[in-house]
Amino acid sequence: MLKHWMEKPLAQYATLAFILGLAAWYWGFVFSFHYKFDWSVLFVENKTYGLNLGLELLKGMVLTVKISLLSAAIALGLGTALGLARLSHFRPLRWVATCYVEFFRNTPLLVQLFFWYFALPKLLPDAGREWLFSLQYEFWVAVFGLAAYTSSFMAEVIRAGLQSIPKGLLEAAYSSGLTYFQVLTRVILPLAFRAIIPPLGSEFLNNMKNSSLAMVVGVADLTWQSQQIESLTFRGFEATTAATVLYLSLSLIISGVLNTVNRRLRVERLARPTWMDVTLDRLLLPTGLFFRALTRPLRRMARRRRQSLTRSALGALWARFLGLAKRALVLAGKVAFLGLLAALAWKIAQGLADFDWAVVFDNITTMLIWRFPHGDEHEILWGLGGLSFSLLMAVIAISVSFVMGLVIGLARMAENRVLRIPATAYIEIIRGNPLIIVIFWVYFFVPVLLDAFLNVFWSATIALTLFTAAYIAEIVRGGIQNIPRGQFEAAYSTGLTYAQTMRRIILPQALKQMIPAIVGQFIAIFKDTSLAYVIGVLELTFVAQGLNNRLMVHPFEIYSTVALLYFLGCYVMSLFAARLERRLSPERVRLRM
Repeated sequence: MLKHWMEKPLAQYATLAFILGLAAWYWGFVFSFHYKFDWSVLFVENKTYGLNLGLELLKGMVLTVKISLLSAAIALGLGTALGLARLSHFRPLRWVATCYVEFFRNTPLLVQLFFWYFALPKLLPDAGREWLFSLQYEFWVAVFGLAAYTSSFMAEVIRAGLQSIPKGLLEAAYSSGLTYFQVLTRVILPLAFRAIIPPLGSEFLNNMKNSSLAMVVGVADLTWQSQQIESLTFRGFEATTAATVLYLSLSLIISGVLNTVNRRLRVERLARPTWMDVTLDRLLLPTGLFFRALTRPLRRMARRRRQSLTRSALGALWARFLGLAKRALVLAGKVAFLGLLAALAWKIAQGLADFDWAVVFDNITTMLIWRFPHGDEHEILWGLGGLSFSLLMAVIAISVSFVMGLVIGLARMAENRVLRIPATAYIEIIRGNPLIIVIFWVYFFVPVLLDAFLNVFWSATIALTLFTAAYIAEIVRGGIQNIPRGQFEAAYSTGLTYAQTMRRIILPQALKQMIPAIVGQFIAIFKDTSLAYVIGVLELTFVAQGLNNRLMVHPFEIYSTVALLYFLGCYVMSLFAARLERRLSPERVRLRM
């Protein structure tokens, strides 16, 4: 009887309303908060500091948008160049692009920002450093550091899009007389970008959320301003909540714009464009006009070339000369690239030779297990720290988040709204915010809501688990939806229940398809343990920063070692994932174009 009524949408909405009302009643009237809320700090001018802190928060959001736009534009250009380079027939160029992508993808963004901010200026003389920091160096470190990191992910997305183009289409383009550059600009890139807009849009969204790390190098972005409010007023709950709402708003706007772009690039256009389509067309109109005016001379030259069907002897000689000049230019470019690569390798070798390796050897134990100056039996997890702490956080978060993500992903696909709506809300809220904000949630909200104190290690681990579970839930949903519907119907026809169908038929097949994405998320967890630095967890990045502050003159040695440790861990996990995927998918073969 109850099952019959719960299948009705009205009963499901009534159940949800009852649960929400019960939660509001408990938290509002029964539970005793040991905290006095004061939302006025966000809109009333603070008399002590003479600032409207809510207005400062909005200024931080504007700076976040500026960093996100600049870094995304640079990352898109650099990622396109790297994606093309990874498919190049010129092996040195392909190897360099591959090394760049693998290194930047497998080291945490936080470590990269610390390297650019603390280590790179050490190469310059004092006057050069003063000049550099006079140019808002913190802002540009955030922009270019974020662009370098995001471009490595975009390069892989673009490479996959380029490889998805059928070989026959390229042969048809070449047979029609188009040059390589024309095929690239008129066939390859338009088709590839049309296919990769959804994953590329995810990278734009991740880029915006990753901009929250600009706070660690002193940029007054949205996250920095929220923590400034907390430090000035001790209102961490209110400040973090306001930052959460603003980040969610930015995520919704970016998602809406990217969905509009995706619709506009479809071959089948909508009969009636939406208001966002019209708005996007108006915004892009000046850019389109400028691009047309800029390329008009080139189009005229190409038009005259197509109209000329015959060539004089002088014209043929000129064409041959241009062909030889082009070959000579390409050869000179390759030689110049090899020379530049050799010079760079020489500089790197010199830098490694000048390293003070004694600093690395003296502090490697501290980086690996901490215990400085000595461990204590009352310390959490035997006084461990450094890389061991990062690994422990990652293992705990991976184990728990996989189970949580599996349950939430199944709830996200349930027909019953009592399960689907809360699961969808959880996923969207978590994925719409940066991990650093989720860490602040647990750090500030748990003492307020539960009247309990958590060690910073457990605060960061819980935040990592909650954050990763939302992404794994979406991976699970995508894997299950990729299974043909006929398999569900065939299983039901044999008398299996929904739970039996999922456990014995659907999930074993879906998990095989989900392995690359899930392991990729596990690698991201290991890198994201570096963000526990912001609340003082003694993980590897925090230990490295402490060593750098103590030694002062060896940032290259410290941060290079830390980057190498993270890279080795992530790369080993990726190799294991590739081997596991091959073992579980023996029918998959490598296709060559």
